[in-house]
Amino acid sequence: MKLLAWVAVAAAAVMVTGGLSAYGYYWRLQNAVQHEDADRLIGGDRPRRLNGATNIFVLGSDTREGANARYGRGLRGKPPASDTMVLLHLSPGGGQAIAVSFPRDLMVPIPPCTRRDGTKAPGSANAMLNEAIGRAGPTCTVHTVERLTKIRIDHFVQVDFTGFKRIATAVGGVPVCVTADVHDKDSGLNLTKGRHRLKGEDALAYVRSRKGFGNGSDTERIRRQQHFFGALAKEAMSAGVLTDPGRLNALLRATAESLTTDRGLSVAEMLKIAQGMRGLDAGKLRFVTVPSGPYPLNRDRVALTRPAADEFFDALRRDVVAPAPAKSPGARPGRVRVFNASGVEGRAAQVAAQLEDAGWRVTGVGNLGTRPQAAVVHYGAGAEPQARALAALLPGARVAPRARTAPGGVDLVVGTGFTRVRTSGGVPVQRGESRASDRVCERVA
Repeated sequence: MKLLAWVAVAAAAVMVTGGLSAYGYYWRLQNAVQHEDADRLIGGDRPRRLNGATNIFVLGSDTREGANARYGRGLRGKPPASDTMVLLHLSPGGGQAIAVSFPRDLMVPIPPCTRRDGTKAPGSANAMLNEAIGRAGPTCTVHTVERLTKIRIDHFVQVDFTGFKRIATAVGGVPVCVTADVHDKDSGLNLTKGRHRLKGEDALAYVRSRKGFGNGSDTERIRRQQHFFGALAKEAMSAGVLTDPGRLNALLRATAESLTTDRGLSVAEMLKIAQGMRGLDAGKLRFVTVPSGPYPLNRDRVALTRPAADEFFDALRRDVVAPAPAKSPGARPGRVRVFNASGVEGRAAQVAAQLEDAGWRVTGVGNLGTRPQAAVVHYGAGAEPQARALAALLPGARVAPRARTAPGGVDLVVGTGFTRVRTSGGVPVQRGESRASDRVCERVA
């Protein structure tokens, strides 16, 4: 979606500097986009907005209709599914963007949905998430994810195979690096070990391939797609695309002709979103996957990992602009021991990993028999600044000196009411996350 936002900025620049002809160009772009009335189709039973964040759901459709027929003529006429599903969360104030991937094989309840023609699609108590789009279009997927996460989705964007190819080509190709030769006859991907810049068919084959990499799981493919989309966003944000009239025009046309969105996501609205994210650099675009693991009744499917998934969704829902970091040298991250008093197995290790990602040095973890509600940060002699810096990352934490905590040391006791470790935008760092600024040839294919 960062790509779409910058495209909107470029469209506005063309419109402003080109007079009447640019005005007509703007409307040609606007009219090229297909729209669905999400508010009418979903109805009023939706989560309420809690803050100034913007949430946009991005779907990759595997429809075989029209120009997409070549990717499976035997599937023409059958309901499409979603190969890629990403919730793009734009933090209040434009401090960061988080692209949250949902596995296509995630088992979820799908609610009854309304189709575009007004007919009703029945719900299911347990089905794969990627089936929702085939039942009643992209708004059914949006409705399902809102019910699942309790997060209000402001807009959706759907792009098909052909549109994806056009976008990858329009930015001049996307750099990838593979660690071994890849030959996948199912997707048509053939790459030699090393560095490549992928466009068109090769780009599509790379993100679709399952058997060509690792164990062929959807989880592994999601990780590769996240790396690819990070590199794509980086290319789209580069000056080479935005200042080259030919490439820019191709990008504008490719994007507009490839999209289905809700009625509220006009080119003008894209511009508004882009203006709010102008200060965002590639290092603040994060890619994560919803906490999930094997589904007990079918190991080929996945299910949300609770309570980790609920805590992550709650952090997204309540994301706020974090306070400015303390400037005192004494308040920098230091050493900390983490003790689990929550009663949840593995909580100390989970919190320790998040603190290490935030720059803290964890010197030990353990369990306690007490069950305090709030997190407690104990500190030894001379360590109060570090203790208060740590408490700022823990909603509701209290700070207290303790004689048996080592001088200069900090001990964190995680209570039963613990929810998350705050990061710069209020959303916890997740295991395995990547960023658009990552160096391409250090990524694992």
